[in-house]
Amino acid sequence: MATLADYGPEVRAEVKQVREVVSNLHQQLIKWNLVVWTAGNVSQRLHTADLFVIKPSGVRYENLTPNSMVVVDLDGNVVDGTEAPSSDTASHAYIYRNMPDVYGVVHTHSTYATAWAATGQNIPCGLTMMGDEFGGPVPVGPFRLIGSEAIGKGVVETLKKYPKSPAVLMQNHGPFTIGKDAEGAVKAAAMTEEVAHTMWAAKQLGDIIEIDQADIDKLNDRYQNVYGQH
Repeated sequence: MATLADYGPEVRAEVKQVREVVSNLHQQLIKWNLVVWTAGNVSQRLHTADLFVIKPSGVRYENLTPNSMVVVDLDGNVVDGTEAPSSDTASHAYIYRNMPDVYGVVHTHSTYATAWAATGQNIPCGLTMMGDEFGGPVPVGPFRLIGSEAIGKGVVETLKKYPKSPAVLMQNHGPFTIGKDAEGAVKAAAMTEEVAHTMWAAKQLGDIIEIDQADIDKLNDRYQNVYGQH
């Protein structure tokens, strides 16, 4: 089985850089109250090789360092690292193999998003920011057991039905988000929790007024193609 030493200097340099990125982004999960204790994980795929970097399993966030991040191939085999990789590694690998434009995956157990997942409900698109970020509701994916690529399959199957959404609420489990890099996936995780909380609060006040899909499409197009710095 290949080790990192079998790869060239360009790949090893990117691994070093991505380890730092992924390690630092785990602290963002804590900052935005998206995880507790050792739950959740961030990964990022390399551009120079079919590898990705992911959090080690069961390690507390304050103990994470770039060197503790684990390098694995797209079949989930460890290529470099002293720790066992996240228990969600096979699902991250499945997503990367089947969604070639995705270079970042995040999983959290954030409170309000996970509450929607526990009830098996999509988060309805009742906010313009949801149109911007998700292009519609945040969808619920199927129930799948942890430890194999089954969750990854559920994520991919769900996102095929909701191609503009960067997030899936896996039923009875929690949110998985994707991005063009790990930072994009972390942003999607933070936004998922934000809208989950707001839409829960809205339900306490009355019926949610959902936005028409034609207006959602306009919002999403503006946000994706006009908003921000280019």
